[in-house]
Amino acid sequence: MRRIQAALAATALLTGLAACGGDDETPTEESSSSAEPSAEATETPEEPALWPLTGLEMDGDAPTHPVIVTKVDNTSSSSPQIGLSKADMVVEELVEGGMTRLAAFYYSTVPGVVGPVRSMRASDIGIVPTGAHVITSGAAAITLQRINKAGIPFVTEGAKGVYRDTGRSAPYNLFAHPDVIAKGIKGGEAPKPYLDFGAEADFPGGKKASSLSASFGGHTTDWTFQGGTYVNANSYAAEGDQFPATSVLVMRVEIGDAGYRDPAGYPVPETKFEGTGPAQLFHDGKVVQGTWTKDGLTGAIKLETKKGEELTVPAGRTWIELVPQGSGNVTWAK
Repeated sequence: MRRIQAALAATALLTGLAACGGDDETPTEESSSSAEPSAEATETPEEPALWPLTGLEMDGDAPTHPVIVTKVDNTSSSSPQIGLSKADMVVEELVEGGMTRLAAFYYSTVPGVVGPVRSMRASDIGIVPTGAHVITSGAAAITLQRINKAGIPFVTEGAKGVYRDTGRSAPYNLFAHPDVIAKGIKGGEAPKPYLDFGAEADFPGGKKASSLSASFGGHTTDWTFQGGTYVNANSYAAEGDQFPATSVLVMRVEIGDAGYRDPAGYPVPETKFEGTGPAQLFHDGKVVQGTWTKDGLTGAIKLETKKGEELTVPAGRTWIELVPQGSGNVTWAK
């Protein structure tokens, strides 16, 4: 714009000088042509805004609310899970007994109902995006201390938008209206991209992998590539409400002891989502192996191929499997 304004100012100056010269000289053809904006004056189009959890192009203005993360039960007792199909991203994490729990991320679309809502773990400190708000049934006292120290805001039972479904049994009857909760949360900085997203053409390909299984010890999540997305073959989601995964990103993580036991006497594990470890990115029926790195619990996730080249996640909806290094396992087939 400044160049355009400069060109216009130059035009005005030339016109003024011609007027001062009297009637015996007329502007030449070269003088008028010099007033035309040069190619340098053409502005470069701005890059489109992208959704931070999917990398897809944003149509319209960004939401005024932060990312809403809902902790969702992932056992047969939770069936049917509600609201996973509306999530931008889902992270599956280890909990006690080798079972798993889900952290469903909502930003581009915030649904009317999600659940069953369950409790947080210390693992969530490294999982929840900076600035996000968590919907949860609560947490153990020792965990709440750490969550509060980490500055993660959360909403729990008793707050507007959190309720009990009388048609289900406790503790699997706590549900939430994330859309209602989101309306009550305003301000804050725009979320940063959770992953380094790229174009479809940037995906390096890799070996064929039409199915995969991510084992956490007491639970295994099975995926099959069908019709352009990965389908969770043993999902507890309601019919038609499954998460449509464009990609499945597996990151092998170290597991520690959270320092207490659950009511059943199981030691509570803590996912150490920082440092580095092996990674597998499944997309379009193929798998690329590499490594992930994360500088601290709140650091950005970086992916590299085995050759040390940058690995971006194709734009779309991603399911992340944080599989334990020791007790877990990942297999896939052509």
